[in-house]
Amino acid sequence: MRFIFSYLKKYRGMIVAAMTIKSIAALGELMLPYVLEHMVDDVVPRQSRALIFGWGAVMIALAVFVRQTNVKANRMSTKVAKESIYEIRRDLFWKSLGLSGNQVDEFGLPSLNSRMTSDSYNVQNFIRSFQAMGVRAPILLIGGIAITLTMDVGLASVLCILAPIMVGLVVWVSWKGIPLYEKVQESVDDIVRIMRENITGIRVVKALSKEDYEVRRFGEANEQMAGKDIRAGIVMALPGPLMTFVLNVGLTIVVVVGAVRVNGGVTKPGVILAFLTYFNMISMGVMGLNRVFMMMSKANASAARIAAVVHAQDELVPLPEEAAATEREGYIVFDHVGFNYGRAQGEEHFPGQAVGRFDGQGRQKSLDDIDFSMKKGGTLGIIGATGCGKTTIINLLMRFYDADEGAVFIDGKDVRTYDKDTLHRMFGVVFQNDVIFADSLKENIAFGRDVSPEQMDAAAADARARDFIREYEDTYEHKAVVRGANLSGGQRQRVLIARALAAAPDILILDDSSSALDYKTDAALRKAIREHHADTTTIIVAQRISSIMSLDDIIVLEEGKIIGHGTHDQLLESCPMYQEIYRVQMGT
Repeated sequence: MRFIFSYLKKYRGMIVAAMTIKSIAALGELMLPYVLEHMVDDVVPRQSRALIFGWGAVMIALAVFVRQTNVKANRMSTKVAKESIYEIRRDLFWKSLGLSGNQVDEFGLPSLNSRMTSDSYNVQNFIRSFQAMGVRAPILLIGGIAITLTMDVGLASVLCILAPIMVGLVVWVSWKGIPLYEKVQESVDDIVRIMRENITGIRVVKALSKEDYEVRRFGEANEQMAGKDIRAGIVMALPGPLMTFVLNVGLTIVVVVGAVRVNGGVTKPGVILAFLTYFNMISMGVMGLNRVFMMMSKANASAARIAAVVHAQDELVPLPEEAAATEREGYIVFDHVGFNYGRAQGEEHFPGQAVGRFDGQGRQKSLDDIDFSMKKGGTLGIIGATGCGKTTIINLLMRFYDADEGAVFIDGKDVRTYDKDTLHRMFGVVFQNDVIFADSLKENIAFGRDVSPEQMDAAAADARARDFIREYEDTYEHKAVVRGANLSGGQRQRVLIARALAAAPDILILDDSSSALDYKTDAALRKAIREHHADTTTIIVAQRISSIMSLDDIIVLEEGKIIGHGTHDQLLESCPMYQEIYRVQMGT
């Protein structure tokens, strides 16, 4: 709760005003049965129509007043909930963008999605509701008992006995429900993960006719989540029927005892009528407290999950410039770099993680003694089997992770000394599974950067995307759907390459970005990069030798180690693995 209230401090004035107005409305609501009792017992016996209509008008005015004040208070509480949850979601979103690779792996993308959606909704619902029901319910409960004590102490004693029992039951059940809702939200993460996988890979699922399998897999996860939700719901719903039973017993006692007291002339009929109304209000107050505690249980679990991300310590804090430097020549230098993704042996590895050797602690060593340098404006190719560590090198160069051993340098400075935004602006990059956003091709290429139409068109031409873009009637304004599903694989890759080239980066990284291109287009693309981006330092990660054979240097990786380094001709003479890849791909 402390996390939620930290965002509500700036709205203290509005919250106090809303709760004050709600309190006034609740007090007005409590007065209605009192006025009714006065009319039945005092006004009606006088047989004065003027008095009856006068007090009737008072009741109508009081009811209208209660309604309008409730509406005003509800609007204010809704505004506070809307604005505060906006700030929570904003901070969660920005923090998620700034998480290190290790932190993203730890939280998981599905979990980050559910924290942004279902968890934040639970928090918003609580913020809105506690300002209303959190005030109204106690006033109806305590005020109802207090007023009935002034009417008939004997009958009110029934309420005084039952109310603490019901409140204690609500508090105890709510305390038990918090850990159950934490488990429910964890199951929601699994649901989101499976849905995300199936939506992303829907074509693969259909192509392999695995719809039934995925439906079963989703059904199992859904059943697990539903089971946990049902258990939590059953626990949190226990007060409802129990309180109804207790209230009905109490109501029966009030009616029976009240009838006896009226018959004996001890109590007036209007008091019994008011008692029944107050009894209903008290029951509403207890049920309202039950709802507040239920929402608080969900919000507490959800707030803890959101706070875990928002308060996560920044792992990639820039180091002082003098903290690390290198005397080695080269614009990009990997100085005996070793890296682990930090998971124990036998566990499932992360996406893009190399399956390499193990260190002394049993963790997978994705990179081991990676040592190379390249000059500014140079070109480097990286090739090797799937999972050998190619993408991991890119992750370290862009400081998505920090190396465990050695250091990575750009322009003589350790990448850990760069400001994150300054470092990333140096790069134009296309990742293996990069994303086309549901927006125009223009926005997908510019991507919020200050890119002129001329720069965009030139980048599209170099990426061999301009021709097919101009075939659309709306050219660069043509809308791509989610993940570029209305584009072919080759078109998507060319748009992504145009995005990487558009801002004239210092370093261009193409991570298996031409796999969907034919050889002619791939060759034309590489020629355009050589001719128009000669000053750009280029790293190409590829599976095809034809994509890297003309580069200045080529690195061959196997299980996280460099087993070959040189030009194409040198590797054909000295590296057996490169020779084997060349024979298989080139048919020689």
